Amino acid sequence: MLWLGTPYENVPYFYTDQFDLGMEYAGYVPSGGYDRVVFRGDLEKGEFIAFWVGGGRVLAGMNVNVWDVSDKIQALVRAGWRGVTIRPERLTDPDVPLGALLAA
Repeated sequence: MLWLGTPYENVPYFYTDQFDLGMEYAGYVPSGGYDRVVFRGDLEKGEFIAFWVGGGRVLAGMNVNVWDVSDKIQALVRAGWRGVTIRPERLTDPDVPLGALLAA
């Protein structure tokens, strides 16, 4: 980072496991700093991903009892930092793989 032209792109991240509930959160959204929260998965079963969206950009994401998606969520957050927008209906569509959201 010392003037090498390499951007600092570490996404804030935390995780917690509470009995049979596991969560991983990536990104940062200040209170009121988003337009809406959209969900992918099954809220009733407690297996879903929540995305905080502002201006069409993914600002943060949290996976709840859905595993091996943290890297993809962080990639969506980084893309949002660069101004990439994603339609909410694509974020919520389980038939669209998370990795494909940035390819379209």
